[in-house]
Amino acid sequence: MHRRRPFVLPALLGLLLSVLAPAAASADPSERAQQRATGYYLALGDSLAAGYQPTTGDDKDGGYVGGVAAAVRLSSPKTRLVNLACSGETVVTMVDGGGCDYAKGSQLAAAQQFLHAHGRFTRVITLDIGANDVQRCVRSGGIDLVCVQGGLRDVATTLPGVVAALRAGAPNARIVVLNYFNPFLAAYLTGPAGQALAAQSTELQRQLNSIIAGAAAGNARVADVAGAFRSTDTTPVTDPVIGTVPTNVATICALTWMCVRQDIHANDAGYAVMASTVVGVLVRERATAA
Repeated sequence: MHRRRPFVLPALLGLLLSVLAPAAASADPSERAQQRATGYYLALGDSLAAGYQPTTGDDKDGGYVGGVAAAVRLSSPKTRLVNLACSGETVVTMVDGGGCDYAKGSQLAAAQQFLHAHGRFTRVITLDIGANDVQRCVRSGGIDLVCVQGGLRDVATTLPGVVAALRAGAPNARIVVLNYFNPFLAAYLTGPAGQALAAQSTELQRQLNSIIAGAAAGNARVADVAGAFRSTDTTPVTDPVIGTVPTNVATICALTWMCVRQDIHANDAGYAVMASTVVGVLVRERATAA
């Protein structure tokens, strides 16, 4: 399998160096020792965390996780990436199992086992989960609202416990939960019916991301991937390939495979934006704590 080199936006690297390097220079001896010690970045979630691309499959050292890992290593070079993500995972299978094969039965159980052994040495945890609970409800160009509401209930009921369990297992880690971009905005390009579906999907995206924010509250920070993907920006923009469309539609076409392969996953550029969004949260948290 082709492995992509983890990519972090150059401007973000400059920001990281300006924020993290002075902190390292002024750190007390115990903090400097911690920076030199081996630690862990635990990545959890669905196919986005697994770095999936329709052309190559999963790449658990790539995608946005690879970019985040590269950024974390700027200040903590001995950080090891442990990626337990599972393509196709829902919040239900994350807890109950049935998505991927884990020795402990589920991704959450595997994460808890890891944190039981390494929680005090875990520096960063990222999590994206919940999209598969609802995106399966988009069928034949329409949205099954009963199905969506059931998926949203599952996320609202289950995700807070997942985040709380991670915090309990790694009380000193920086935990970042990602919200989601909206790949179904690409339906806008298919005509009036598709434009209605795109508008409807925007409201459902808002509901899902609101639930994710509520689940993270008190235990984790939220990386606003939806905002980074300009999800609600309908300002017209002219693209040389697809013509004049809303900004959010053009952004989805540029950062995902949806407009060329009808595949919901981010492309390399999209994963880079996701990585920069997560790292921006880590930088702001570090700056606040300094």
